[in-house]
Amino acid sequence: MARKTKEEAEHTRQQIIQAARQVFHECGVSRTSLENIAKAAGVTRGAVYWHFANKADLFFAMREQTSLPLLARTDSLLLAEGLFDPLDGVEQALKEFFHSLEACPEVQQMFEIMVLRCEYVDEFATLQAEVNKPVLDFLNKVEVAYRRAQERGTLRPGLEPGLIALDTWAFASGLFHRLLAGSADEAWRGRVPELIAAHVALRRCSP
Repeated sequence: MARKTKEEAEHTRQQIIQAARQVFHECGVSRTSLENIAKAAGVTRGAVYWHFANKADLFFAMREQTSLPLLARTDSLLLAEGLFDPLDGVEQALKEFFHSLEACPEVQQMFEIMVLRCEYVDEFATLQAEVNKPVLDFLNKVEVAYRRAQERGTLRPGLEPGLIALDTWAFASGLFHRLLAGSADEAWRGRVPELIAAHVALRRCSP
């Protein structure tokens, strides 16, 4: 019976997270109450509070459920030890991230909520640094990959790993925001892998 109760509690928690993602996306975070989420999930407000301390706690649970598996995949590609050329890891990680953004509705919804439908004020005012932490982690890991490429002689001479890591961050950030805000029928959207390949190619040492 205890096991069943635990499984039921986890099922309810997942219902609440899924409902939160839908309501946050439809209404915006600041205009969404826990009552709205409870209603969408088909549970009581008390059930929401049993699982989550407040709306910010629920917001982060929603983010982690979607982003952690994605970050684990991209990290495994970005810093893969078995690659002859670490630049291949940068290219593969970027392609995997943007493929997931385009192919997975839950990932796209989650990022649209974080970027387009959340005002970082009131109870969210102190949380923006935590939201931005994966961005800084990405920047640091890309710099590590470029330093590895420099050590192995695959990085084009004259390039400084820290500087070109910032350039890759700016490239990925601009592409990311454009994909979220742009029209779904823009022709260039289908050429994102080519754009990424061209970006990384500029860093490769000539044969």
